[in-house]
Amino acid sequence: MTVTILQRVRTERGGCDITSTERGGRDITSEEAIRSDVDVTVIVPLHNCRPYLDRCLTSLLIQRVALEVVVVDDGSTDGGDALLDLYASCHRGVIRVVRQEASGGAGRPRNVGLSHARGRYVFFCDADDYLGPQALERMLAMADRNGSDIVLGKIVGHDRKVPISMFKENAERVPLGDSAVYNSLSCFKLFRREMLERHAIRFDETLLVGEDVVFTTHAYCHANVISVVADYDCYHLVARPDGTSIMQRQGSRDPVSWLRMIRRPIELMLAHVRPGDLRDHLLRRHFRMDAFGNLGRPFLEAGEVERKEIAAEVADMCERWLTDGVRERLPAIDRSRIAALQDIDRLVRLAHIESASVRRELTALGWEREREGRLAISGKVALSTLERHDRPEITGGDLALVLRRRHVDPGPSDEVVVPVTGDCAGFTGIVDVTTLSSGIWDVHVSVAFEGVPRLARLGADGEGLIAPPAPRVVGDVVALPYFTHPYGNLSLDIGGHVVAVPGGARLVRARWAAGHRLVLDGEVSVGAAAPAADAVRSLVWRERESSRERREPVTVGAGGTFTASQAMGRLGPGTWDAYLELDLGGPPARFRIEAVPEVIEQPRTWWRGAIRWSVRPYATAGKGRFSTVVRTLGPRTFIRRIVR
Repeated sequence: MTVTILQRVRTERGGCDITSTERGGRDITSEEAIRSDVDVTVIVPLHNCRPYLDRCLTSLLIQRVALEVVVVDDGSTDGGDALLDLYASCHRGVIRVVRQEASGGAGRPRNVGLSHARGRYVFFCDADDYLGPQALERMLAMADRNGSDIVLGKIVGHDRKVPISMFKENAERVPLGDSAVYNSLSCFKLFRREMLERHAIRFDETLLVGEDVVFTTHAYCHANVISVVADYDCYHLVARPDGTSIMQRQGSRDPVSWLRMIRRPIELMLAHVRPGDLRDHLLRRHFRMDAFGNLGRPFLEAGEVERKEIAAEVADMCERWLTDGVRERLPAIDRSRIAALQDIDRLVRLAHIESASVRRELTALGWEREREGRLAISGKVALSTLERHDRPEITGGDLALVLRRRHVDPGPSDEVVVPVTGDCAGFTGIVDVTTLSSGIWDVHVSVAFEGVPRLARLGADGEGLIAPPAPRVVGDVVALPYFTHPYGNLSLDIGGHVVAVPGGARLVRARWAAGHRLVLDGEVSVGAAAPAADAVRSLVWRERESSRERREPVTVGAGGTFTASQAMGRLGPGTWDAYLELDLGGPPARFRIEAVPEVIEQPRTWWRGAIRWSVRPYATAGKGRFSTVVRTLGPRTFIRRIVR
């Protein structure tokens, strides 16, 4: 099986005919002379990963770039060395093996791999992880287009948490101080080797956990160009089922040890970045994710003595490095923590507030009868604190509904705060839809627990006891409340962007008028009401085969009645379907005009010069929709028919 896989992925890149099995030194000078055209060196630290090694190496060998793979066997004892030698012998000059005594961590083998690397770029891949088939090709193309020093490829987690904030979209050149790339401090990236060598960027071999944080922080400080590949799953981060990897071992993220470790990359960054906005932006990441992150769920899981140690470490970090610029960038809960670092009980309550889920329930939803365009939303909300830990009684206050317009960054015009009456046990807010601009508005409930705001989507119960109310036309805009699929959250579609506008146009009479004009009299409704007169835009004729369209003005009367006429000689030959188009505050809403045969007058035929025109209006079979067939017959066609 393994030999078959190796034969399938065997490369044709040529190169050295030597497989190295050194003991850590640099004695591959003959290979270095031969392989000088390597684009990417992939460095794989290996320690007892035999069950995953096949998949990892295969994923590297199918990469469509000029690469070399340096596997540093860090004292493996699980029999994987035989498989590794088999791969190396089948791919001479591509896979090189370096063996050394077990170091206990990934820092030393990665550094040894760097000392043997010859590629323009290096990429670090753990032996239990693997790459997507086009990962290096896409990242290298991004790097070559932009002269990148670091390229971040999208990371996918398999039962492992992965960073996502920096992978929203591709970025050719992303600024370090105005992006989320610094949130990702793992080493699973493409690095320009010349930058690493020039600045002596290496892993801290004294650390078993966090060595890559030090390395990547140092690299960010010297990177002139940073790029992001976000539209492809580049790196697959895998959790071992037996939990034997370093980061999966119990205590690998011991809060006190982590807080002491994180001082090294912070001090390294401070030595390279001058005070100012960039430094505050980078420090915010360390405070938010490293310091205050350990005051959340890890704080609840810690014992009484350890809680005091965690609080003391965070307090010391704040005293050393917390600037006004960092404080301004922090959310409310972290500012509350700063004020409570000497109050362990208060920190516990804040940890509960952040870690617990917000239980919310929509209890009623409907339009107000007294005033047009006002939607009443009722519900209740509570905090579901963690059962595994001491659960303080936490009550909420400062309730409000928050509506956010989707697909935009919330700003002054894209977020509406609606005050409510009542309390957490039962509240009601009234949304005036006339104040909402066109778009999709998601409904949240905001509640403050001990001054810390929590925001949660408001939705229907799982049993479907609450149905969305009927659409409502307010002025010339349609508002459509609906529940999202599959989560059942409440949203408002203002203008009919994603929800089909219910309504219809019905033909009352189709009659002929002078000039071979076909006059249509009908009625239109949206939901259960007639739209405003200026909402009815035009009568649209659409030819079925060519999709050509022709528009005619519409006269709108009381109660949704309308009249439109069409000089049929202007349509041209074909089958034309009739629509009524409305402007309801969003994309044009089109209603197919419904008809029954009894209201449609007979076909008409006339001559225009030597051309005979025939027009047959009719109601389609089945659904009964109004259409018209237009035909012309010229002399040549007439003679051809006679001859036949």
